[in-house]
Amino acid sequence: MSLQLWLAFLPASLAISLSPGPGAFASMASGLRNGFLRGYWVVIGLQLGILAIVGVVAAGVGALILSSVLAFEILRWVGVAYLAWLGILQFRADGVLRFQGDGQGRETRRALVLKGFLVDATNPKGLLFLFAVMPQFIEPTSPLMPQYGTLAATIVTVDMIVMAGYTLLAARAMHWLESPRRVRWAGRGFGLLFLSTAIGLAVFRRHAT
Repeated sequence: MSLQLWLAFLPASLAISLSPGPGAFASMASGLRNGFLRGYWVVIGLQLGILAIVGVVAAGVGALILSSVLAFEILRWVGVAYLAWLGILQFRADGVLRFQGDGQGRETRRALVLKGFLVDATNPKGLLFLFAVMPQFIEPTSPLMPQYGTLAATIVTVDMIVMAGYTLLAARAMHWLESPRRVRWAGRGFGLLFLSTAIGLAVFRRHAT
């Protein structure tokens, strides 16, 4: 892969990570309820989701999914259901922040990682970027695996930094959310973000891309 091609991919990776979406919402919601260090486990899951998709693309299955209306629709509706479920969970939160030192009612690290993985593995914004955009930065005359490895390392590194910012920003807000009422309203705000994203995904049409 040429340096020029990689430099063209870098801002594209930054743009897809910075743009508000399920990954950013999940990072902020986790940071708000768990603090930065524990909340960052969701970000780890997000990266595993990205790597899983890159693996699928590198194996050539990505093109098949994009060309199959049924496969893409199934994946899309799985994403709709999961985002809607996350939104409902935010609305039903009890208004108590789960600080890092509080052992009551916290999600396990495994649960946080799994949540992040499912968010990105079913996120159509990321899917379309990795399936349709990333291959455009591959030089077909050069070995493919090193190129996919370079692109995967780039987007994961960029996303980890960006999501760390989102998680930390929300974690800082914990100090201003001392009352259960404020926490509940913050949770409802994140719930609305997840639900609105789910609705947007539900009305998504392939031909619009």
